[in-house]
Amino acid sequence: MLTKRIIPCLDIKDGRTVKGVNFENIRDAGDPIELGALYAEQGADELVFLDITATNERRKTLSELVTRIAHHVNIPFTVGGGISSVEDVYVLLQSGADKISVNTAAFNQPELIDTLAREFGSQCIVLAIDTRFEDGDWYVYLNGGRLKTAVTAYDWAKEAVNRGAGEILLTSMNNDGTKQGFALDITGKLSQQLNVPVIASGGAGNETHFLEVFEQAQADAALAASIFHYKEIEIPTLKNFLYSKGVNVRF
Repeated sequence: MLTKRIIPCLDIKDGRTVKGVNFENIRDAGDPIELGALYAEQGADELVFLDITATNERRKTLSELVTRIAHHVNIPFTVGGGISSVEDVYVLLQSGADKISVNTAAFNQPELIDTLAREFGSQCIVLAIDTRFEDGDWYVYLNGGRLKTAVTAYDWAKEAVNRGAGEILLTSMNNDGTKQGFALDITGKLSQQLNVPVIASGGAGNETHFLEVFEQAQADAALAASIFHYKEIEIPTLKNFLYSKGVNVRF
């Protein structure tokens, strides 16, 4: 049985870790390198660093920051934000990232996924999907949650996997920052119908929420931000709880 992964997410804006609610009301949460090193020490399985304004402001994730992270963090980490070319990915992987996350650029140019998977291998390519439930379904949103599309999250995830995406990072905008639990329905649909790992994101507020998304939605990994940044849940405590409930986690 594969172990379930716990992944702290660090949303980065202007070199600082930030967090909001439903993608709004952003506030400072600390230094991303210090936080990343702390989470690695506490037993996080992986880290995700997302430059949340890169796409919207038409600028690239700084490879310099990735290099600094790589020097301080000894667990796998994914980097996303404004990635739109083979060159972008090459620079980030060379700087020390283990995986890259693509979102808006991949949606606007789906063949980018084919190209990146061919160049670097599917295991390096994470497709991030920001989705909101409305009008009876979960729809894809772009540009940091600012632009609605007419495509459902499931349809886009299925196409991306067929094109070579090796993992899906699914963030529910309805649940994001609310601490009311993950979106079990759409997470479960993707986890059970796609043949790649699905990372659940958006809504974690307590240990039970992680248990639910692993048991009920069968997610492969669960990602959270503010509960870790503000020390509402410590990673060792969370893993001990999950282990006590029969979830296979790595210590």
